[in-house]
Amino acid sequence: MASTPLVFVTGNAMKLQEARAILLDAKVEITSQDLDVPELQGTTQEIAREKCRRAAEILQGPCITEDTALCFEALNGLPGPYIKSFLKELGLDGLNTLLTGFPTNAAHALCTFAYSAGPGTEPILFEGRTDGKIVPPRGAGKFGWNPIFEVDGTGKTFAEMTEPEKNSISHRYRALEKLTVFLRSQTKS
Repeated sequence: MASTPLVFVTGNAMKLQEARAILLDAKVEITSQDLDVPELQGTTQEIAREKCRRAAEILQGPCITEDTALCFEALNGLPGPYIKSFLKELGLDGLNTLLTGFPTNAAHALCTFAYSAGPGTEPILFEGRTDGKIVPPRGAGKFGWNPIFEVDGTGKTFAEMTEPEKNSISHRYRALEKLTVFLRSQTKS
């Protein structure tokens, strides 16, 4: 693919590991850099665009950023892009408790990758979605809210899946697949 690695702006080693595993077959090489980019408020798209725009300015070059949202149907999409704060304050059991009394535990995981060719360019968004439901924690609690998100049709939470199994159906995989198609189209131009 590219002659120089693409910078993935993240300080999350698990996200970097997943992205590298997913992009391995696509021959997209990425490095990472942890930048102090403010956590913004807004829609997932607004947050992703602005975060990527700021990262490209800091790096003075091309980059990708990623934002993940966990959207509860009963709460009109909340916690959404604020899942990190909700998880920190409430924990896995508290997130489950939020749905007590609601008629549905349906949810979806949404991953938004943003790509910027560099400072001054409008970031391009690539979204991936996986539908599921919120369940009591099951599986290894190594990565965020994975133990409480059961993927529709699998009977398993992300935490109960093997890495290859998760990486073949996850919201992150679906977003990275779209990003890969875009990057390949850029190298053919």
